[in-house]
Amino acid sequence: MYCVSDIVRFLRQFAPPQLAEDWDNVGLLLGSGDAAVTKVMTCLTLTPDVAAEAIEQDVQLIVSHHPIMFRPIQQITDGDTQGKMLLDLIAAGIAVYSPHTSYDSAAAGINQQLAEMLNLQQIAPLRPRMHASSKIVCFVPEAHLLVVRQALWDHGAGEVGDYSQCSFAALGTGTFHGAEATSPVVGEAGRLEQVTEIRLEVQCSSENVSRAVAAMLAAHPYEEPAYDVYPLAEQRADIGAGRYGVLADEITLREFNNRVKSGLGVEHLQFVGDPKRTVRRVAMACGAAAEFMRDGHRLGCDVLLTGEARFHDCLEARHLGMALVLPGHYASERPAMERLAETLSSQFQELFVSASQIESDPLNWDI
Repeated sequence: MYCVSDIVRFLRQFAPPQLAEDWDNVGLLLGSGDAAVTKVMTCLTLTPDVAAEAIEQDVQLIVSHHPIMFRPIQQITDGDTQGKMLLDLIAAGIAVYSPHTSYDSAAAGINQQLAEMLNLQQIAPLRPRMHASSKIVCFVPEAHLLVVRQALWDHGAGEVGDYSQCSFAALGTGTFHGAEATSPVVGEAGRLEQVTEIRLEVQCSSENVSRAVAAMLAAHPYEEPAYDVYPLAEQRADIGAGRYGVLADEITLREFNNRVKSGLGVEHLQFVGDPKRTVRRVAMACGAAAEFMRDGHRLGCDVLLTGEARFHDCLEARHLGMALVLPGHYASERPAMERLAETLSSQFQELFVSASQIESDPLNWDI
């Protein structure tokens, strides 16, 4: 039997919250991590009709791309739409998790999926993240090495790129002289002791250092464990916001538009630019992300693919001589929530996981 925290733990690894934009509200936003889960539903936006669908299907966890309570709220009552929906979810015992921009930017996230859908080559982030990390060093009696090391691993330490549970251990001799009031685990108070210890080193992202150190101290047998935290030089990460890459061959903007429509399963889209112009270097940022236009232009991109854009963003694209392709906010992100349902189903094979069947694009075309 799985609980909410099991799925949350996987989602945090799959789309690390530290990739989210500063203004975002990601993570477990409603419910208890200890609640049992047998059914999970994914959706782009948690609306009252999607909530009713989840309640009817006895779902225990909703993974909604767009966060509920995105803006601060002062009350939760049945006097407004959001409040009533939240109360209904709470009454039904349904938890809600939102990955939002952390999923946009993740290594296998939405923008990466869009880039792969278009068969781009040399894919890289439009805005690479600078990864800040530290090295935690502690000194442990050999008999307690495994327990202390596991505590560090369980709280975010020991991850290097795609590798986890990384550490280094070396044998050495530690000395101490405990005051009469101390109760050393090894040796006696009031005398100089020499103890065989293991120097344990693990790398840890800066945002996890505090909880990793707290876990190490809780697991360590000593009254006063000696440890060091060394900040490491920031490294340019291979993940970040947006993506850009190169098409195998130069094609016209009209041909590019057709590839986007085919890949996203839409019949229509909006665009800025001469349909006969050629494009090869492509930038993309899902949702409403015309703010990445300047990043793409700086990197020599011919076109930016995003869900939607304001009128003045379209004018700016024309001024820059850069094409802008707009298949719709829903179209640019909803397929990724269907894929996330497949990912969760594969990871947790005893769960029933599905994307909302009632959710639809609120915008229609009059043709």
